[in-house]
Amino acid sequence: MTLRDEIATPDGKRRYVRRLFATIADRYDFITRFLSYGQDRRWKQRLVALADLRATDRVLDLACGTGDILWVATTTARFGVGVDVTFRMLQLAQRRPDRSRAALVTADMLALPLRDARFTVVTVGYGLRNVPDLDQALREIHRVLVPGGRLLSLDFNRPSNAVVRAAYLTYLTIVGSLLGFVLHGDPDTYRYIPESIRKYPGARGVADRMGAVGFKDVRALRVLGGFMTIHVAIRA
Repeated sequence: MTLRDEIATPDGKRRYVRRLFATIADRYDFITRFLSYGQDRRWKQRLVALADLRATDRVLDLACGTGDILWVATTTARFGVGVDVTFRMLQLAQRRPDRSRAALVTADMLALPLRDARFTVVTVGYGLRNVPDLDQALREIHRVLVPGGRLLSLDFNRPSNAVVRAAYLTYLTIVGSLLGFVLHGDPDTYRYIPESIRKYPGARGVADRMGAVGFKDVRALRVLGGFMTIHVAIRA
């Protein structure tokens, strides 16, 4: 079965993503820095700045990985919770010397073990593209946010121009294949990124879906010339 076939269904994508991130957790920070030309941390800092955090905020960071966004956010916010489906990611996050007022929870963002209207801010770094059901993930985010709460998400974009999109996906496929082979002996490991982008609705599509589940004032901010996007939205 090809990689494209494996992630073609929600159940298949769920299994593949869980297996993939358990495999790459220890290399995750290196890979995100490499593929972003060292800009990843700056983009995440921009996301936190856009959140306009206050000392009273309660932050939920989904797909928190090793905690880049969470630990920055909790230097200002009252407290934070980081959620990731990969336990190994949370083990690595726990080891960070800059961790602050935050708890870590292993959970699926499609069924968050958190009560309604608990948080004032939800952040997501490279998470919405990986869920098997984007609409359900957005509904869960809407549920745990207070009215007027802010959602901010950083992720790859899917360029609307067919020629640009083809070149972008070809580049990511070649680089991902080489990295996967060198780091894991499996070229499919990071080829998942361009394959996931092929099925992703892109910046405009994600914004439309946010509006459909009850978010307002949705903005899609271009990053890296539009190859990446930060979405900002308010829970109505």
